[in-house]
Amino acid sequence: KAQVLTTATGKIRSYDPLTGKLLWEHGGLTRNVIPSPVADQEKVYCMSGFQGSALMAIWLDKVSPALSSTLPAVGHTDRVEPIAWTYNKSTPYVPSPLLYGNHLYFFAGNNATLTCLDTKTGKPLIDAERIEDLQGVYASPLGANGRVYLIGRNGVTVVLKQSDQLEKVASNRLDDRYDAPPAAVGKELFLRGREN
Repeated sequence: KAQVLTTATGKIRSYDPLTGKLLWEHGGLTRNVIPSPVADQEKVYCMSGFQGSALMAIWLDKVSPALSSTLPAVGHTDRVEPIAWTYNKSTPYVPSPLLYGNHLYFFAGNNATLTCLDTKTGKPLIDAERIEDLQGVYASPLGANGRVYLIGRNGVTVVLKQSDQLEKVASNRLDDRYDAPPAAVGKELFLRGREN
């Protein structure tokens, strides 16, 4: 069933896009949620990083109107458990995560500290590693053509190889400040800075 998923302070909610009816909701996020949820064919990944850290991988086929409009807390015995796994450290405050294949990339807070999890298990492949050259991060990571692009507020773009470890390919600097995420169109990368 098609769903519209949204996150907010303390809640994840799913709505029917045709009627607007609440299908299900689940607690577990921190306050002031900014990162957007991302989903693959099996799970939705919801996270927040203001005054704490929370990340939940939720099975989309185990949360349905047939269960109830409100899901129980983790560990409830009456129903099928919708939470595949959780990870409660180093989650982002502003930037959204990047779901790229079976890799989930995200920053810690607004810092240039990167984590990458295996989406099947929730296990860290890259565990809160500092990305040299980047200073402050508001822009969400971008994945394109086997590469991961990380943009710092200081005008630096670090390019990583999409892999199970931190493999830096390049670092480029522009004379501007960047808060917006990059956009890839064809073979071009568009960056919107404060000045250009």
